[in-house]
Amino acid sequence: MRIALLYPPPWKIPARGEPYDMRGDGPPAEYREGDLDADFYQIPYGLLSIAAQALRAGHQVKVLNLSAMTWAKVEEVLASLDADLYAMSCWTANRRGVALVAKAIRARRPKAPIIVGGPHASPFAKEILEHWPEVDVATIGESEITFLEIVDRLAAGRSLRGLAGAAYRFEGRVEMGPSRASIEELDTLASPHAFFDTHILMTSRGCPWACTFCGAENTWGRGFRGQSVSHVLDVLETTVARLPVKMILVKDDTFTTNRKRVLDLCRGIRERNLRFLWSCDTRVDVLGEELLYEMRLAGCERLSLGVESGSPQILKAVDKKITVQKILDSTALAKKYGIKVRYFMMLGNRGETAETFRETLAFLDRARPHQYIFSCLSIYPGTRDYDEATASGWLDPEVYFTGDFQELKVPFDASEEDTKLMSDWFRENSGLRDHFRESAAECEAILARLGEHHAAHLDCASAHYRENNLDAAERHAARALELGHPLPGLCLNMLAVIAARRSAWKNMQDLFTEAWHKDPQHWVLVRNVQKVKAWLDQAGPLRGMPLELEAHNEFQLLERTVQPMLPGPLPPDYAVWSAPASRAQNPEMRAPQAGSHASFQPKTRLRVVT
Repeated sequence: MRIALLYPPPWKIPARGEPYDMRGDGPPAEYREGDLDADFYQIPYGLLSIAAQALRAGHQVKVLNLSAMTWAKVEEVLASLDADLYAMSCWTANRRGVALVAKAIRARRPKAPIIVGGPHASPFAKEILEHWPEVDVATIGESEITFLEIVDRLAAGRSLRGLAGAAYRFEGRVEMGPSRASIEELDTLASPHAFFDTHILMTSRGCPWACTFCGAENTWGRGFRGQSVSHVLDVLETTVARLPVKMILVKDDTFTTNRKRVLDLCRGIRERNLRFLWSCDTRVDVLGEELLYEMRLAGCERLSLGVESGSPQILKAVDKKITVQKILDSTALAKKYGIKVRYFMMLGNRGETAETFRETLAFLDRARPHQYIFSCLSIYPGTRDYDEATASGWLDPEVYFTGDFQELKVPFDASEEDTKLMSDWFRENSGLRDHFRESAAECEAILARLGEHHAAHLDCASAHYRENNLDAAERHAARALELGHPLPGLCLNMLAVIAARRSAWKNMQDLFTEAWHKDPQHWVLVRNVQKVKAWLDQAGPLRGMPLELEAHNEFQLLERTVQPMLPGPLPPDYAVWSAPASRAQNPEMRAPQAGSHASFQPKTRLRVVT
C-alpha cells in the first residue's frame, strides 16, 4: 500500500508578502513570528515510528514535514501526492492545520482513507470525527499496532468496526473501539533509526508521575516501559555511525526513571567505545552521584530538568512530588561532574500569585542552573488541568475546535493583576536564558574528578579562553582533540579562535578550514566561519578591523533542513512511489530558536460555559 504520513502546518501559512487568509484559516491575530518554537518544526518521533513499522511490513511510505510550508506549497504537494492512505500527526498547536489538510486531501482524493493520531487526537478521538467529517479514523495513544491493523484491514477490504484503540466511522456514525493494551515489548518495534537519520532518540515510554499539566499518561498510559539495554546500544551503534555530527537528543519523558538501566546503558556505551555527545530530559529525584558520574563519562553534556517552580506551594499544587532542596542538591551534583543543567520553568500553574512568582525568581539565583527557559501554562486535553477546568465550567472543550489560538495559554486561577505581572515579565524574558558558567578553576576541578575526559578538557579550554589564559586554553583544546573528542571540529574551532586572538591569521584560516570539514553543522563553528569570511571579504587584516569570534562549546545542534526531520526542500521524487524514500541532503541550515514568545491569552475570551 502507498502510505503518506504528513506533519501539517499550524494553519494556512501565507507566502512572504501575501496577506493572511481572510476566512479565518490563517494565523491568530496575536501571533508573532517566533511564537512557535523550534521544537514544533521537528518531525514527531511517533510519526517516524509509524513509518518504520509500515516500511518493515513492506509498504511504500512517504513521510513529509509540512510544518513550515506555505499553504500554496501544501496544496502543490497534495495535488501531486496520490497515496492509497493518508495519516497525520495532530498536536494542539497544529490541530487547525490538520483539519485543513484533511479537507484538502478529501477534495482531491474522495475515496482515500484519512487517519489522524497524536497527542491532541488521543483525548479527542470521537470529537475529531464529529467535527471533521473528512477524517475516517482517529487513533488513541501509541498507535503502531493500531495503524498496521488499519492498513491490513483496508488492504483486505474488511470493515474497521471493533478496531481497538481508535474511533472510526461505521454506517454513517462515529463509534469507539475497545481500548488497546500498551506495547510491553518495545524491542519488537522497528526502530526509526533503521530508516531515518534523526538526532532524536527515544528509549522508553511513559512516566510514573502525574503532574497536573502533563499529558504523558494520555499518550503512553500509566507506568514506565523501556527498551532493553542491548537494544538501545545496538540502535546507538547504528545511529552514531551514520550521523554526520555525533550529537543525540534523548527525548524520553523521564530518561533516568530506572537508574540501573541507565547505569548499564552508560557503561555499555563506554565498553562499545561509542563516541558521541548527548542530552536527556528527566527529574531531579531520579538522579544520584554514581549515575551522574557514569552519564558524564558516557558523553552526557546536558540535563534538562522539569523544575517548573521554585515555590514549594506551587510544586505541591501541581503534584510534582519534589522539593526545592532536592532540586538544589541534584543541580549541585550534576555540576560537580560538569553536566550542564537546564531548567524547564512555568508560569501560571494552579495557585500561582505574584508572591510565588517572585519566590521562583529568587530561587533561580540560589540554584544557579546553567540555563533556564520559561513557558506559560498551556492547558492540553488529556491532562488533569484540562479535566478540572472543564469540570469547573470555565473551559468549554468546544474552543479547541472553534478557537484560532496556537495553544491555550491561560493561567489556571491567577488574578488579573498577577496575570498581567507575569505576562509583562514573560514578554521581556522569554526564550532560553543563560544564567551560570563555571570558572576555569571550577572546570579544572571537574576534570580532576573525571580523569582524562575529552569533553571536560574542552570545557577547561573554553573557560580559560574567557579568562584570557590562552596557553592553558590551547593546551586543553589540543588534549581534547588527542583524546578523540566526538566533535573534533569544536576543538579545532577553539584552536582557531585562540589563533585569531593572537593575530595568527594564516593559522586561524587553516584551523577553520580543517574544522569545517569535521563538524559543518555546529552552530558556533558556522557563525565563526561566516564572520571570518565577511571579515576577509572586507580586507579585515589589512585594514586592522576587529574580529569578534565565539569560543563556546555548548551542547547545541544546528540541524540541516532535511526532510522529513525538518521542513526543508522536498526531494525531487517525493511523489514517485516506485522509488524508495529519498534522504535528500541540502546544504541550507537553520539555527534553532528556544522558547515561545506568546504570552498568556486573556482568560475572558475562553470562558465559554456549556
